[in-house]
Amino acid sequence: MKYMMLMQFSAQSGVPPISTWTEAEVKAHIAYMGEFNDRLTADGEFVDAQGLADPATARIVRSGEGGAPVVTDGPFPETKEWLAGYWIVDVADDARAVALAAAASAAPGPGGRPLNMPIEVRPIGVLPEFD
Repeated sequence: MKYMMLMQFSAQSGVPPISTWTEAEVKAHIAYMGEFNDRLTADGEFVDAQGLADPATARIVRSGEGGAPVVTDGPFPETKEWLAGYWIVDVADDARAVALAAAASAAPGPGGRPLNMPIEVRPIGVLPEFD
């Protein structure tokens, strides 16, 4: 079963902005994430993972007159919380997806301490089959 694991940052999570980390702390965090992805690949569970750009670069797109795109820079549902990246994994069950999310949450941050950042786990929906 496929799951999406969403890495979220917010002021409430207690995770300081990465712009305040030392270069060594950023490198350690990225190395952990690379090793985590390598383990997922070795276990045959990796589908995709990406880090996302700063939310200031995001846009909202709607269909306008005649289907032409109408692009705005918001409003966004919760600007104090933002999606930093995601993984798509293909695992046996919900328990494994939760275990992987906990491992991702433990990525190191400032001082090498685990961030314990929130990771949202959502099954990827499958449409029902109709005759």
